[in-house]
Amino acid sequence: MRSKVAGIVFIVGSVYYILAEAISAAFFNASIFSTYIFHTISELGIPNGNSPLFWLMNSAFILIGLALIFGNFYKFKDCIVKNKVIFYILTLITGIGVIIVGLIHGGNPFTLGYHMLGAMMAILGGNILLILVSRSMQEFGIYQKITLVLGIIGLIAFWIMFFSMENVYMPVFERLSVYTMIIWSFLTGVYILRN
Repeated sequence: MRSKVAGIVFIVGSVYYILAEAISAAFFNASIFSTYIFHTISELGIPNGNSPLFWLMNSAFILIGLALIFGNFYKFKDCIVKNKVIFYILTLITGIGVIIVGLIHGGNPFTLGYHMLGAMMAILGGNILLILVSRSMQEFGIYQKITLVLGIIGLIAFWIMFFSMENVYMPVFERLSVYTMIIWSFLTGVYILRN
């Protein structure tokens, strides 16, 4: 029963995120192509005329953060055989970071620092978490290998994004570094349900 609940939470959280971003992008004050290529995810969550569905994007941040914390602590922790303390710490850093991003938008210069901190916690912490998970389970099968590759891709994308903040294509690398965790969340839900 716990496996079913945790698996569903992971899957619902990841699917909700993808749909919420797509819908928010469709209503953003730019073409959907331009939004995905030239506008950051955070811009979709700023309450202004450019993003009328800002609340939907912010709810997705909060939900995926809660799904990660709940799923990892409720059931997925049973799959981790070593590095459990670090696993718990990185789970909290990542989950709380995403929730901060959802609660504190980046459009206010007085709160931008907190938003950026939350984003760093979520993206950097999340991709390090994936690498840790891949090396902390009993086996190193296909699920673990995919998790490791996702974590590595996410970290590479993060560093490219970090050192090219002024680049017009920076949002592409931001999305790559975030989508690794969304994909992992979906795959983990399926993995838990199947095992």
